[in-house]
Amino acid sequence: MQIAQTTEFRTPPPAAQHGPYPERGVRSRPAAECDLVTVPARQGLEAVDILRRGAAADLVGPVLHDGGRDTLGFLVPPGTADAWDVPGSTCTQTDGRGLGPAPEPPVEGSDWLLPPGDADLATDPAVLRAALDEAARLIEAADGCR
Repeated sequence: MQIAQTTEFRTPPPAAQHGPYPERGVRSRPAAECDLVTVPARQGLEAVDILRRGAAADLVGPVLHDGGRDTLGFLVPPGTADAWDVPGSTCTQTDGRGLGPAPEPPVEGSDWLLPPGDADLATDPAVLRAALDEAARLIEAADGCR
């Protein structure tokens, strides 16, 4: 199976390449400027595991867990929602509403799985897309073995 990926998000604009690790191109944007990719918790947890153990470990940003709806939300750079097309997930433009780098989760009933401060402020969308695709394949394979 061939996976097509866009490179549209791989290089953030120069203004976004600042912060404590500019040599790695880590985005240090305020979380209030981020979009939010929401996925089912099972797929999201698998994707977090894939991201944290792989070469992209430095590119995973804060992750929000909404236990009541059994979903995970990944903070991604603004504008991601304009081109997000991963089946089984949604990407919402936040326009700065309710998302901030505060230690308290922005949504009542949710909690940070990876809080701001422990992670970069936005996950690279291309890296997230690949991890979500891999997670979906792993889940499908595991469910097929039952």
